[in-house]
Amino acid sequence: MALRDLIPRRHTTRPLAVRREEASPFAALRDEMDHLFDDFFRSVEGWWPMERFTPAGAGYLPHVDVSEDDETVVVTAELPGMEEKDIDISVAGDLLTLKGEKQMERETKEKDYVRTERSFGSFRRTLQLPCEVKDEGATATFKRGVLTVTLPKSEQARKERHHIEVKAA
Repeated sequence: MALRDLIPRRHTTRPLAVRREEASPFAALRDEMDHLFDDFFRSVEGWWPMERFTPAGAGYLPHVDVSEDDETVVVTAELPGMEEKDIDISVAGDLLTLKGEKQMERETKEKDYVRTERSFGSFRRTLQLPCEVKDEGATATFKRGVLTVTLPKSEQARKERHHIEVKAA
């Protein structure tokens, strides 16, 4: 006796629902491939050499490093091809906002051809800093495509340093 003989059958005129994969194996394969590529490109954001522009038009996202010592917080951002006049920096509490717009045009004229390259893009990136900072005394320098912002910590942030003792288990 087969197992399906033991399962009671419904006598109905309504057809049973068919799963999508059973209806079209190619649609299921396409969905699975879409998920695979979405996961891959989400995990390696910024791998594309064309300056990490996302397909959805989210804009350029520069690489940013944040470090701190007892007195200051230092933020460095890679902004190749930009000029200091195109960068805007603002601070509010423990949030630092970097904005900028890149507009580059190169033209090469030879006797046989003319080649023109244009590159445009803008970004806006807000970073939460490890502590509250003061905007007085903050400095920003831009050299060879690297922006360095040095922000002094607030008095309260300097005092709130906690030391935790490590014990052997």
